[in-house]
Amino acid sequence: MEKWIGAITAFVLLAGGGYWWLGTEIDKGTTPVADGTNDYMIILGAKVKPNGAPSLSLQNRLDVAVDYLQQYEHVQVIVSGGQGSDEPATEASVMAKYLIDRGINASRILLEEESTSTYENFLYSKALLPEEVTTLTVVSNDFHLRRAKYLAQVVGYEVDLLAAPTPKVVEAKSRFRERLALLKTYVVGK
Repeated sequence: MEKWIGAITAFVLLAGGGYWWLGTEIDKGTTPVADGTNDYMIILGAKVKPNGAPSLSLQNRLDVAVDYLQQYEHVQVIVSGGQGSDEPATEASVMAKYLIDRGINASRILLEEESTSTYENFLYSKALLPEEVTTLTVVSNDFHLRRAKYLAQVVGYEVDLLAAPTPKVVEAKSRFRERLALLKTYVVGK
């Protein structure tokens, strides 16, 4: 019996330590902060509501991007995200419409509409960029940026970051799920 108690205690301590460490990794994900030096930005997709509107997480990403794109008019933007089975349109098309409706010129927007994961966001967007581009600005919610940065580097990009706030209503769930996704990414590499 004592053997089992020791094993269970060790497991709990290891799991707790791993959970804490992954949380610190997520917290490191918001730097370096974008400063207008990159010519291309990628906005990572997120859920689209059944009525075709962006989810609050996606809307926060887009609002941060609009402010940045208005400040740095030389920046071109890739909106990246395919269509889930429960989404009425691609995430990219919904993002493009949102940006255009807020005054961003359509000629600055490139659509990547096939991706279904963060890794694919970067991989498929690479085909839309000039070959010589090696740096990007990445926009996502704060909890997601550490993994996004890691995956951008896997695909061959150095990045700076724009952190959109995570809606309070989904923050705990998002941060928990991101810990698992980050662990998978570190183990599998994508």
